[in-house]
Parts: sequence; C-alpha cells; structure tokens
Amino acid sequence: MKKIYILLVAIFAIGSTSCSDYLDSDYIFEDRETIESVFTDYKKTEQWLAQAYTYLLGQCCDVASKRNTPFVFDDCMYYGDDDVTVDVTKEGTLSYNKFREGAYDENTFQDTWNRCYNGIRQASIFLQYADMSIEHTAEEIIDLKAQARFVRAYYYWLLLRKYGPIPLVPDEGFDYNQSYEDLELPRNTYDECVDYIAKEMVLAAQGLPLKRDQLSITRPTRGAALATRALAMLYAASPLMNGNDDAYAQQMTNRDGKRLLNPVYDNSKWAKAAAACKDVMELGVYRIYTADFRSTHSIAFPATIVPPTHPEYSNKSFPEGWQNIDPFESYRSLFNGQVTAMDNPELIFTRGKNISGERIKDMVIHQLPTVATGWNTHGATMKQVDAYYMNDGSDCPGMNSEYAGTPAYQGRIDTRARATGYTTNDTDHKPLPKGVSLQYADREPRFYASIAYNGMYWHLGNEPEVQNQDQQVFYYRGDGNGYANSMFWLRTGIGVAKYVHPDDTYHVRDAAKVKDKDEPAIRYADILLMYAEALNELTSTYEIPSWDGSTTYTISRNVEDMRTGIKPIRMRAGVPDYDADTYSNPVKFRIKLKRERQIELFAEGKRYYDLRRWKDAEAEEAMPVYGCYTFMSNANKDLFHTPVPISNLSATFSPKMYFWPIKHSELKRNKQLTQNPGWTYND
Repeated sequence: MKKIYILLVAIFAIGSTSCSDYLDSDYIFEDRETIESVFTDYKKTEQWLAQAYTYLLGQCCDVASKRNTPFVFDDCMYYGDDDVTVDVTKEGTLSYNKFREGAYDENTFQDTWNRCYNGIRQASIFLQYADMSIEHTAEEIIDLKAQARFVRAYYYWLLLRKYGPIPLVPDEGFDYNQSYEDLELPRNTYDECVDYIAKEMVLAAQGLPLKRDQLSITRPTRGAALATRALAMLYAASPLMNGNDDAYAQQMTNRDGKRLLNPVYDNSKWAKAAAACKDVMELGVYRIYTADFRSTHSIAFPATIVPPTHPEYSNKSFPEGWQNIDPFESYRSLFNGQVTAMDNPELIFTRGKNISGERIKDMVIHQLPTVATGWNTHGATMKQVDAYYMNDGSDCPGMNSEYAGTPAYQGRIDTRARATGYTTNDTDHKPLPKGVSLQYADREPRFYASIAYNGMYWHLGNEPEVQNQDQQVFYYRGDGNGYANSMFWLRTGIGVAKYVHPDDTYHVRDAAKVKDKDEPAIRYADILLMYAEALNELTSTYEIPSWDGSTTYTISRNVEDMRTGIKPIRMRAGVPDYDADTYSNPVKFRIKLKRERQIELFAEGKRYYDLRRWKDAEAEEAMPVYGCYTFMSNANKDLFHTPVPISNLSATFSPKMYFWPIKHSELKRNKQLTQNPGWTYND
C-alpha cells in the first residue's frame, strides 16, 4: 500500500509527467487513511495547494526571457545569442532564427506540457479531497478550492494557447484505479476547451476575493479568473478558431475525423468575449496606472515632457486628458520594478518576481549595453520603431515604407521621406541628447520608455563609480557597443529599454544590481483593448448575461463603448484618441487596434499569439526584418540610419507554426492523440 506522504514527496521531486501519466499507477491512492492524514492536516493541505502553483513557473510563465518563453520574441523583438552559427557550444539551443523558421521539433520546449498536466493533477486531487479538512474554516475552504479551480483552468489555458485543442481530463467521478490503456484521451475541440475554461473560471470567481494582501499577491483574485475567461473567449472568437475552413483547419482533426477548429463562423462569440471583458471592468477594482506630473529633473527621472497642445486633452486631467500625469513615467514604471505588484492597480495576475529560470531581470541583463557589462543581444526591429506614433498622434515619416507594395500593409505606409539630420543639443527635442538621429525625435512617450535608440543615455545608477553612470550609448560599428565578431551586438542597431530601471547595471556580473521585475501576465490595459477589439467585430446586437447572472449586457458595435477601451490607453500615452472616421470604420479601426496592441503590449508575449489568432502571422512573420545598417561607423552615420534588411535575422512562416507540436513521446504513449498539422509524427 502506498502512503500519501510518499506520494507527496514524489510529486515535489517529479521531473517529467505526460498527460497520460496524470493518472499513472505510481500516483493511485490506495489507502483511505493516508489520504485523510494529508487533507485533515492544516499545513499539509496548504502545502498540497502550494505545490499546484509551482508548475506555473519556468516554461509556464507568461512573460520571461527566451529560455522560458521564446514567445516574447516575435517579429518586433529578437535575441541574438544562443546562435550556433557564431558559437558552436550553442548547438541544440533554440536560436531566434530557428524559432522564427519553425526549425524546432516535437521535443523542443515541451516542459509546458509536463508542468501543466502535473499542475492539473495536483489541483484536481486537492479539489477532490479538500473538504476533509477539519482545521480550515468554511470560508478558507471556499477560497482554497477556488484557487485550485483557477490554477487548474489556467493550466488548460496555457496548453490551449500554445498547442491548440488538448485533452480535457475528467475531473468529476473519475476512477483513479483505471489501467493505463483506459487513460488514453483524444483531443477536445477548441470550443470545448474554451467552454470548460470559461465555466471553471466562473466557479473559481465565485469563491475568490476581489483583492489579495501583500503576502498573497501572486494568488488569483476574482478579476484574474474573469480576465482569463475573457482571454480564452476572445481567442475562440478570433479568425483562426472561428469559421476557419482553410487547408490547415481541415487537417486538424481527431482520429475519428472530428474537426477541432470550428469551420462555422459565429459572430456572437465576439459579443460573449466583449461581455467577458466587461465583467472584469465592472468589478471596479482595476484602473490604468498613471504617474503624477513631475517638475523636477534628472537624467534618471526627467521632468515631464508635455505633449503638444491639443484643444481637447491638454487641459483635462486623466482619464479625459493628460494634464496632470507624466505619460512617459506612467508607462515606464509599470515594468521596470519602480511600481510593485501591490501598488499597481493595473495588474490583474502575476507570478511576481518568482519566475524561476530566466526571469525578466535576466532579459534586462541581455538588453543592457556592454558599457553596463550587459550581454547587448536583445533588440527591436524597425517594424516596431515605425509602429510608435509621433507625439501629436500622427504617423512617423517613412513608416513601413520598406514594405511598400505589400498587400498586407495597404493603408499602413507613410510615403514621406524619413527625417534626416541629428540633434545639436539636449533641449530642442527632449528627451534626445546631442548627436541622435532626428528619426527618433518627437515620438510618443511609449517609444522612449520602450526603445533603446542609437545615442540614448543609460543612467546605470547602480554602477559603483560615478564616472560609469549616465553613459550615452551608440551602436555604430567600432563604438564598443556596436557590431562585434561575436553574438553580443544588436543586429538591427536598435535596443530595448522596456523593463530597464534607471539604476540597472550588470557590473561585475552581479544580478543584484538589476532591480527585480514583477511579471505582467495579465494587465487591465489588455482587457480594455480586448473589449474594443471584440466590439469592433460585431454586426448585430446581443443580450449577454454577466458572469454571475446579476445583470444582462446589451452588446453591440457602440462607438462610445469602444472609446472606453481605447481612450484611457491613449490618454496615458499622451497621444490623442482616434478620430471619428476611425471609430466609424471597422476595417480602419481593426488596423489601428492591432497597432495599438503592438505598441502597448510590446515585449509582453502577446503579439506572437495575436498574429496567430488573427491569421496575420503568414504575412507579418514572413516580412523581411529591417533595421539600421550596423556595419557603418560613426563616420557614415547617415548610412547607419538608412533602413536595410537584416540578413542574419530570419523571417518566414509556414502554417504548421500556428500551434506548437505535441511532444513525440506523448503521441507514442497516447494513441488517441493526433499531431498538429505540418509536424511529422502522427502514428
């Protein structure tokens, strides 16, 4: 007879578990008394649930550096290290080019599958036996079971987002003594998976509190459950999953021929997604974070740069305008560790700083220039630079001009010549210092909070020697931070400033000199943008009940409702709201909405999945990557700032890359599973 304490230790030490292993005989309960010895003990019960959370780390993070979540790196942000063509010791690692080319296989980055099904099992067992507790109050049991229900459904969400339709393990009345062969499960359809996640998140929301205290900040709240539900429902409404009958979708079936992606379009899915977003908004808990207007000035914390005068927004306080806020600091401090998770009213769900493996601060270390002993390898593409607006809300001259003639970029190109010349002082084009290309002048604040342009000042406040602080960094060849015959240079000559705190440096390879960053897994800005997106796609009016049945929403393509999703994002950024023509035209609004997500959610792991659910990846990810002409020195600075295709950054897409391949060993063990289309193993 196996004892429960042995089971507990085994699960804490486990290294790899498949979906079929979920109920493997090694984990079958055989002794009723040993079950009771755990779930009637206060501490052991808490430990059991705590273990369910641990699988959310590593490759199950939403935002982390490349060895956890390569999905943060898309057509707008890349990493240059882990490249075997430069360093033979990197053989077997997933380079950015392999990632973009789909040159991985069924055994690459598969810990997500292992961890999720481990977590699902752990949470399911907790839900089955938690009511045995005699030391918890009834209120505590409700909260703990709601947490377990949330985390189980969240694991399914992570699996669904990455792999597409996956098997749902029965969680009610399941016989733990079934044989291995009886445990083989086919994939559920995408809609079945979303319906399950949505229902489970409603049940979780019923028992979860609206807020958590400091010690429990990484535990889910009611908002986290409803926000995850909204995410799943928005994906289900999106083109890849809603009415998709292309060749790829036709191939995605179970062994009995059952279609896993619904070929019949349903406009009401957008209404249900909008209502799910509204459920989060109606909680009254979250708001867009803003920093106060600042009159004092330093390189690290500059005085507020006032946006150009606008007759409607300049003299109004947020959220009706930007008079009383600092748009740059409002956005920057959300990500760089300046604002804690507890003090961030925009943060809905986070793993906090406890990501394990390559954390966000490890990503920052790779963003830091060599003068800060950083790895100087994570950069941005010209596509991302061009996405940011000018500070008056207009497009930058030359925006996307390299893609002229491409059907996918119709209506997204500015035909004017790019700006020429350079700043001659530190004051005319704040925050640009002297010697910076005017292509980077007068941009919206999110640009300066996110992009490390050529010639930017890095404060590096944790450098022990004052003379090593406040460094102006150029990426010209021969500059020291520019081209190098190694992995450690920016292929596009454009860096990433997002997540970097003014004090961050990697002096003597000391990670403690880099501020910890809270993971922005789900934030309120995303919910608002999702709400506007869903409303824009509606062609009818729908009556949708709220999550708890307390009211019914009338959901339609209402411009004022759409503004509630877009305007706060734009006001916080210090740029005007869209004009009436944009709001009135679904096609124009869709283009703007996608661009807003590209800007606002840059480097947060959203765009990789957005491009796929929109079915835009085939066009966007196959576009050549452009950047600066990095082989040019300071003597040829005009040539340096002339956009050129970056030959050593791959750009391609094939339909098989819509979803990640299911791992080879799982397909061999579970004969009911089918592989995602385009991947080789399917026997």
